[in-house]
Amino acid sequence: MNISQLEAFVLLAETEHMTQTAKKLKTSQPNLSYTISELEKELGVPLFKKSGRNIKLTKYGHIFYEHASSALTKLKQATTIIQEEVNPNSGTINFGFIYTIGSEIAPMLTRTFLEKEENKNIKFSFSQGNSFQLLQKLNDEDIDIAITSFVKDADNVNFEKLLQQNIYLVVPKNHPLAEKDGVYLKETANYPYVYFDKNSGLRPYLDNLMRTLDFSPNITIEANEDHTLLGFVSQNHGITIMPKIRSLNSYPVKVLEILDKHEPRWLYLATRSDGFTTPTVLRFKNFCTDYFNK
Repeated sequence: MNISQLEAFVLLAETEHMTQTAKKLKTSQPNLSYTISELEKELGVPLFKKSGRNIKLTKYGHIFYEHASSALTKLKQATTIIQEEVNPNSGTINFGFIYTIGSEIAPMLTRTFLEKEENKNIKFSFSQGNSFQLLQKLNDEDIDIAITSFVKDADNVNFEKLLQQNIYLVVPKNHPLAEKDGVYLKETANYPYVYFDKNSGLRPYLDNLMRTLDFSPNITIEANEDHTLLGFVSQNHGITIMPKIRSLNSYPVKVLEILDKHEPRWLYLATRSDGFTTPTVLRFKNFCTDYFNK
């Protein structure tokens, strides 16, 4: 059974006339008869019966017509949706990004992209999470592209360096260190830390930084979302290390430069290494890399 057989059957059921149906299908009447005969053989029941010069559906034909016509409608709808998705000037981009990107970079990127005339009909669907969550969504094809930290041994993912983020020490405004503009991390040895947990993509970077500086922070609270950490810091639960995000200004905290020599944190553009990528997603990917490599 194939789609051509179903289309021939549905059209014949609606016209109830072999010659008219063959003409509409641009085929011969014998070919149409053969198509219907093969379909009836496969189903094991007659689908049509003669009614004068015309034909009508049998009891089984009515049953099959109801479901075959519905199936063809759904297939046409699916085809239309897919065509819209792969149209480079329309469709939807399922874009994921880590929390620190959500307040400024992701809105700025999408706004600039959509301001281009050729992109005005493209839509976005957004997902936020930590890097591990986003990479799982990428593998599950729930999202098409994501800005994440680099995750070692991530299956089926291509990482491309996108932009650098500097990190800072963040302390409560009434903290003893708040009198400073910059500190060496060993100056913080006596203070508790609110720290990114092991589910955060930033944690491997921080762990490597601490090993490089031969420093072990006194971690008392762990979380994996920036605003949660900021909430605990602002309530004097400890100090933290994080990128400078715009919403820092909403909390009663002080941002200090880390004076120790350290490598900046890189963020990456993550895409699936196999499978189909729509022209729309590919356009957005190229836009992002070009934007940060100007």
